[in-house]
Amino acid sequence: MEISVEQHQLVANFFSLTIAAMAAATAFLWINRSQVSDRYKTAVTVSGIVTFIALYHYWRIYGSWNEAYQVVDGTLVATDKPFNDAYRYVDWLLTVPLLLVELILVMKLTASDTFKKSVRLGALAALMIVLGYPGEISDVAGTRWLWWSLSMIPFLWIVYELFIGLRSAQDAQPESAKGLIGAARYLVIGSWAFYPIVFLFPMLGLSGAAAETFVQIGYSVADIVAKAVFGILIFAIAMRKTEAEKGTVTL
Repeated sequence: MEISVEQHQLVANFFSLTIAAMAAATAFLWINRSQVSDRYKTAVTVSGIVTFIALYHYWRIYGSWNEAYQVVDGTLVATDKPFNDAYRYVDWLLTVPLLLVELILVMKLTASDTFKKSVRLGALAALMIVLGYPGEISDVAGTRWLWWSLSMIPFLWIVYELFIGLRSAQDAQPESAKGLIGAARYLVIGSWAFYPIVFLFPMLGLSGAAAETFVQIGYSVADIVAKAVFGILIFAIAMRKTEAEKGTVTL
C-alpha cells in the first residue's frame, strides 16, 4: 500500500488533533469535578478516565504511525516497523463499556439498577469490540462482512437498551436535565453508528491508501465526539442535576 506524504501528514494531523482534544477534556473534567455533587462525581471521574485512556492510546497510535513510514528522496516509504492499529481496539475495549457506565451513573438510578445495567451494557459493548476486531484486521471482504454483521448484534441490543430500557429513567429526571440526557443518548448512538460505517469503507469501493486514510481520520473524528464531547456533556448533565437538587438555576 503506497501512502503519499500528504496522506500520511493528514492522518498524523488528525491524530495530533485527537490527542489535544482528549488532553483538554481530561483536564477540564478532573479540574471541575468538584463543582458537581458527590453522587455525580464518579460519573465525571469516569468520563475523565475515558479521555485519559484515549489520550494515552492515541499518543501510541501517533508514534506508531510516524515510525511505520519515512520520507526518502521526497517519497514516503514503509519502514520495518508496521503500523500497530491494535492500540485502537485495546482502547475501545476499555473505553467503550465505560462510556455507557458514565451515562448510567449520571442518571442516579437505584444501586441495583445501576449495577445491572452497567454490567449488561458494559458486557455488550465489550462483545461488540471483540467481534469487530477479526474483521478489522482481515483483507477478505467476506470475512469483514461476517464479523461486521456479528458485531452489529450487540450494537443493536445496546440501542434498544438506551432507547427503551432507559426511557422511564429519563422521564424521572429533573426537567432541566431531561433534554441533555436525551441528547447524550442520541450522541452515543449517532457517534457509535459512525464506527461501523467507517469499518465499511474498504468494502464500499475505497481501497489501498485512500481507504486507510479515510478509516484513520473517520475513527479519530468518531472518538473525539464519542469520548471528549460526550464527556463534557456528562459533566453538563451532572451540573444541571446538582443545581436542580440545590434549587439553583443556571442562567
